[in-house]
Amino acid sequence: MKTDSIFYRLFQEFPGIFFELIGNPPQTAETYQFSSIEIKQTAFRIDGVFLPTQGEENPIYFVEVQFQTDTEIYSRLFSEICLYLRQNKPKNSWRGVVIYPNRSLDTADINNYSEFFHSQRVSRIYLNELGETASLPVGIATMKLVVDEEDTAITAARQLIHRTEQEINIEPQRRQLLELIETILVYKFPTMSREEIEGMFGLSDLKQTRVYQQGKQEGKQEGKQQGAREEKFRMIPLLLRLGLSFEETAKELGLSLEEIQQEMQKQPPSQDM
Repeated sequence: MKTDSIFYRLFQEFPGIFFELIGNPPQTAETYQFSSIEIKQTAFRIDGVFLPTQGEENPIYFVEVQFQTDTEIYSRLFSEICLYLRQNKPKNSWRGVVIYPNRSLDTADINNYSEFFHSQRVSRIYLNELGETASLPVGIATMKLVVDEEDTAITAARQLIHRTEQEINIEPQRRQLLELIETILVYKFPTMSREEIEGMFGLSDLKQTRVYQQGKQEGKQEGKQQGAREEKFRMIPLLLRLGLSFEETAKELGLSLEEIQQEMQKQPPSQDM
């Protein structure tokens, strides 16, 4: 699953979920801007940074999403943070949050960085330990859906879709959240078609979501392109009978000479001979 892009999109569209996750009011997001930041002149990139848009009393939040074992994660993270602080010299303090799917992936040695964890300047969150999906806020439950096992994800997704439709009153936000849930399900069940996902999870309005419409448009475009290509192949014998050479026919139709030759080999022998 492309977890980095999912979490980036989640924090970009619903920044309040991050602050709920760390125990702050979701309204805190109103004073922050979320982005991914590349450290100049290095190969470092911080997964996500919540930068305060007002007030020096609000800390900067550095966010790292880690879904695979990485024994260097903390040395890299603190190097990135220190470089950022050196280059940008912010007046605000900072906090770090590392998000794991489960505790078993948190294997890196923290011996040289233990003070950051003991002081709670840096916190670690394990998604599978957040609690039962039904008892979580909708946004955090959506985040947890990423790590749910397939058998439990089916029930959790249905409940989550129902809760989203019932609890999110602002239409654009409800639509965005349904689209995000859909994206997670598409990644989680890669062998299922979008129609099957729609039927299984009761997404009666799935066909109105942006992801579905984009897929539908891409399908239409591919169909048009395929139809146009087939029409070009049907034109080959006609142009050749009109006296064009293979090379001229290829240029006229925007095809390669090899394609022209291969297509003519498929044609039945002429009856005029």
